[in-house]
Amino acid sequence: MKEATIDYALRATWQAVARMYNEKAKNFDSTMAVGFTLLSIDPKKGTPSTSLGPKMGMEATSLSRILKSMEQKGLILRKPNPKDGRGVLIYLTEFGLEKRNDSKNTVLRFNEAVKEEVTEEKLASFFEVTDTINKLIADKKLF
Repeated sequence: MKEATIDYALRATWQAVARMYNEKAKNFDSTMAVGFTLLSIDPKKGTPSTSLGPKMGMEATSLSRILKSMEQKGLILRKPNPKDGRGVLIYLTEFGLEKRNDSKNTVLRFNEAVKEEVTEEKLASFFEVTDTINKLIADKKLF
């Protein structure tokens, strides 16, 4: 192809970002997936396990493996949901809160670095394009 396609640019950029986050996460004995999960759990109220997957855009089996690993490392606790006896709430431990803070700082630093190089107007256009792509997919207007 003479020109890069939109999906190629998205995929290549996301892979570079994911590689960067995984390299940084190694310094904290973690992974990008664990960091993303830590950021997706409500630090005060916990998060129902059933809403975590959809919130993160992950399949239940992948998320189950990550949660099991996080529980073994002492990052999270699972407790019965008092409002729904069949459900489970995921809570961050003190250690999980510390690691969540590390993840949050890393994401904020990435955002700051990009904002230093990209104008607000270009960033607004970027978000407009990604919103349009997501809407086209959600509305099944592509295929």
